[in-house]
Amino acid sequence: MPYHSNPLDLAFHALSDPTRRAVVSRLAEGELPVTALAEPFDMALPSFAQHLKVLEDCGLITSEKRGRSRWCRLVPSRFDEAADWMEIERRRGAERLDRLEDYLNKTEGHNDGKAV
Repeated sequence: MPYHSNPLDLAFHALSDPTRRAVVSRLAEGELPVTALAEPFDMALPSFAQHLKVLEDCGLITSEKRGRSRWCRLVPSRFDEAADWMEIERRRGAERLDRLEDYLNKTEGHNDGKAV
C-alpha cells in the first residue's frame, strides 16, 4: 500500500475500493464473522482477508476472535472523522459559491444594462 500521511488518508484509501465499501455497508447492519462477510464475494478467503486488513489497519473496522471465528464490526469514530472533514469542505465550497453569487450580483448592478 502506498504511504499515506494521516489516518484520514488511510480511511479514504480504504473506501476507494468497491469490495471494501460493500464490507462496510454489510457491517453497518451489525457485526459479522469473517466467513459470513466473505460469502457474497467471488474470491479466496486469503484475498478477502487482505481487504479486511486494509479496513482494520486504517481503523474503520475492528475484529476479535470468538471461539473458532473472527468477528468484525465498524468503528464509528473513524467514520465521524471522515464525515467531519467532508462537512468542512462542503461548507467551504458553499461559502465560495455564495461569495461568487454576491460578486456577480454586484457587477450586474454596475454594468448599465450591458451584457457581461
